[in-house]
Amino acid sequence: MASLDLKTKAREAFIDDHFELAVDLYSQAIALSPNTAELFADRAQANIKLLNFTEAISDANKAIELDPSMAKAYLRKGVACIKLEEFQTAKTALETGASLAPEDSRFVNLIKECNEHIAEEAGEVLKQSVDEGPYNVTPRSELLGQGSVTLSDASGAISLSNAAIILVTPPRTGDLRESLK
Repeated sequence: MASLDLKTKAREAFIDDHFELAVDLYSQAIALSPNTAELFADRAQANIKLLNFTEAISDANKAIELDPSMAKAYLRKGVACIKLEEFQTAKTALETGASLAPEDSRFVNLIKECNEHIAEEAGEVLKQSVDEGPYNVTPRSELLGQGSVTLSDASGAISLSNAAIILVTPPRTGDLRESLK
């Protein structure tokens, strides 16, 4: 069977929610046309439906390698990476895809989702850091607004953007005037 026929049958299988069959047919088409980026991108989508996220990323990467201007390959990679909780990798792929297809709102929505997860992870890291050290924490209600803040301690710095500001300072050990003498 010709690659085009297999591709058509694979799409029909996908539309009918026969994702395993779609993957099989796309694989056969790829065997006949191994340099066709669209086949890899389409198989990536079928793999996403089957929850085969690692395979989906592999297919998306191959599609990107064959055609770096294919926005849907970056979309597939981003979606699969999100499912694997690889939010920074997903965001990078989605930003590239968005630059190729600025009219596609799916990229904007998924980038926003990644940013929320990245901020949440940064908050967990910050909470662990605060829990581990002697710091004074000023509640958000005592601070003005939101924005960017960099927090640092002896182990390095944690930078948060577009997150609620939390002021973390080391405890005072004596009067400041005394320490300046």
